[in-house]
Amino acid sequence: MNKARLAAQSRAQLDGRFKALGPVTRYSPPVRGWIKAVREALGMTTAQLATRLGMKQPSVVAIEQSEAKGTIELATLRRVAEALDCTLVYAFVPNKRLEAAVRDRARAFLRRRRGPVEHSMLLEDQKVEGTDSEARLDEIVRETNPRLFWDER
Repeated sequence: MNKARLAAQSRAQLDGRFKALGPVTRYSPPVRGWIKAVREALGMTTAQLATRLGMKQPSVVAIEQSEAKGTIELATLRRVAEALDCTLVYAFVPNKRLEAAVRDRARAFLRRRRGPVEHSMLLEDQKVEGTDSEARLDEIVRETNPRLFWDER
């Protein structure tokens, strides 16, 4: 199986998984962070969480502040999640379907490749074909290694 088809299968599988997650807004962290929100919902103090983590209470406060600022380390989040009897879920959720992102990049790829040819044809007063048809785009996405689409030129 060629790289393009393998990548297409991977995109389809991941797009299916992402669709099952639902809207990304469901996963927006509380303003003061997940650690503090869960800890308070459990009725646990920072001192009690510190004991579970084997650290001092001011360290828990610093961890909660670090999470709220977005500077916390993933390993720390995982450790605190375990102490709160939670599972840390870590994911990149695309803003649009992966297939749509690749098709957008393929369109840009075609425009970059077609640009010099169109310029030459216009200089020779020849007509340039219109926009890429969806069938042509399907063929490019299906047959081209998608790594080529991401080169910035």
